Amino acid sequence: MSKTKDPIGIEGSIWFQKSQSRFLGGDRIALLEKIDELGSINSAAKAVGISYKTAWHLVNMMNNLSEKPLVDRMTGGKGGGGTVLTREGRQVIEKYRIVQEEHRKFLENLEERLGDTGNLYQFLRRISMRISARNSFSGVITELTRGAVNAEIVITLNGGQQIVSTITNGAVDNLSLKKGMSAYAIVKSSSVMVGCDLHGKKLSARNIISGIVQRVIEDSVNSEIDLEIGGGNSISAIITKTSTSRLDLKEGQQACAIFKASDVIIGVN
Repeated sequence: MSKTKDPIGIEGSIWFQKSQSRFLGGDRIALLEKIDELGSINSAAKAVGISYKTAWHLVNMMNNLSEKPLVDRMTGGKGGGGTVLTREGRQVIEKYRIVQEEHRKFLENLEERLGDTGNLYQFLRRISMRISARNSFSGVITELTRGAVNAEIVITLNGGQQIVSTITNGAVDNLSLKKGMSAYAIVKSSSVMVGCDLHGKKLSARNIISGIVQRVIEDSVNSEIDLEIGGGNSISAIITKTSTSRLDLKEGQQACAIFKASDVIIGVN
């Protein structure tokens, strides 16, 4: 029996901020509610799973940031004295719950507007990868050809562009790569060359991707070139300032990103 993937939902939290500090959030509201219920900071701290010291730190901070105290500590009693919420403290809880309910309705509405979350799932998986390489592209393996030692992998991006990678057969086995599975093509910006007017030219590099110059950032030695290559994808290249001047690269100009298949790293989740 096939196993259905769990649908993606949206969750969020609300914080009230004051004086550039976090004032009230769900955890602090829960602490206030337990103080109101149990009449003791010590008992409330245990109920929400924090130390007595941390609870008092939070209470002091909330009282300091509030125009009127939210918590009033009384002398005597078990655990260092009884504690009660002030009228202001109870009003804060009530107002927070109202805002929280409206926030919940907003998220439910947002989920309905998103509809099919398949693309969202792919996007979230992509941005969850933390790598040093500037260029990371999500796609599907459409070709996988093994040789005696190495394998050639073709990844087709959402916009239809194809990126070719050459990796060892051992890497293919370790990653369990198969035709039709999702994968990432990762290329360092320093491995990407930029060319112009290449029609009819023959190059040994397997990857020659046409695009439009989005941005040119120059420093005293190097330039960063960003090319928009379609399908919502862009690729960055680091080239010398001299090369930038020689190519006369400007925003809106057509150019090509060029890189070898051996410079493409394959990643999977």
